Amino acid sequence: MALFSELPVYKLGYDLLLAIYDRTKLFTREHKYTLGEKLKNETLELLINIYKANKSKQTTRLQYIDTARQNIEVVRLLLRVTKDLKIIGIKGHVALNVQVEELSKQLSSWQKYTAGAHSKEPKSE
Repeated sequence: MALFSELPVYKLGYDLLLAIYDRTKLFTREHKYTLGEKLKNETLELLINIYKANKSKQTTRLQYIDTARQNIEVVRLLLRVTKDLKIIGIKGHVALNVQVEELSKQLSSWQKYTAGAHSKEPKSE
């Protein structure tokens, strides 16, 4: 089992978290403590779920990956709200959304791989 900090999916999530922290510094006070905090917390939960998925047994790994995929969709939603409210510009939104999309693809691939490996395990009777 690889160290969680060496996983490409973890590295992408960590980079996204740093980018979100960087962007939310520029939010107005009104949005910094609402949308900004929610974005940071959701991305942090995403990283925690990636860690838990990597450390868990094959049988429970899928639930952590699924939760991480839910986290990334909430992040995507919050980023769209920040764009629509003009809290971040189009360029900033696109840059963050590219990271979100790549992370989402990696999580999806990891989920498919894990589901395939889980279905190949011998059933204990």
